[in-house]
Amino acid sequence: MLSQSGGLFEASGYAAPCEVSRPTIANYLAVLEATHLVHVLRPFSMRRAREIVSAPKVYGFDTGFVCALKGWDRLRPDDMGFLWEHLTLNELQARRGSAPILYWRDKRGHEVDFVIARRGRAPTAIECKWSADRFDPRSLRSFRQAYPNGKNYLVAHDVERTHARRFGEIEVTLTSLRVLPDMLEKE
Repeated sequence: MLSQSGGLFEASGYAAPCEVSRPTIANYLAVLEATHLVHVLRPFSMRRAREIVSAPKVYGFDTGFVCALKGWDRLRPDDMGFLWEHLTLNELQARRGSAPILYWRDKRGHEVDFVIARRGRAPTAIECKWSADRFDPRSLRSFRQAYPNGKNYLVAHDVERTHARRFGEIEVTLTSLRVLPDMLEKE
């Protein structure tokens, strides 16, 4: 499971190789989540027909184990973004309060890395990129077409000063991981 970290979880994909049933795999996942070996993110959805509504994403608790199980002994530039998403999730988990951290994905493949949905408030969208220059706003635009209200954040390792930037009709706050948790707490 750690080698598949950050991907959609399909219990049936683990059941046959482990020679157990889907419910047993679901129970194993619950144990791994309860012991904090994995973080399970459920999809954010208002049950719209074009959204993923049930498949969770599972993240390993430790990037060192994830790298080892992927066979990475040296990191390539593309690996940095993958691991940055894990690090961001770890920081959010450490300081999230009671609001669950979710993700959003539609059936056309648009995805928002993290969504924080507090009761009675518009959802907050968080995208993670190793480099802010690599941000493509298409997925965030698709999310905001379905959920027009709420704050949008891009957390990138190369953002030194928090600032807002417009991408067409949406405004995104670019920030660092050091600052993001405090900004979310103030919401």
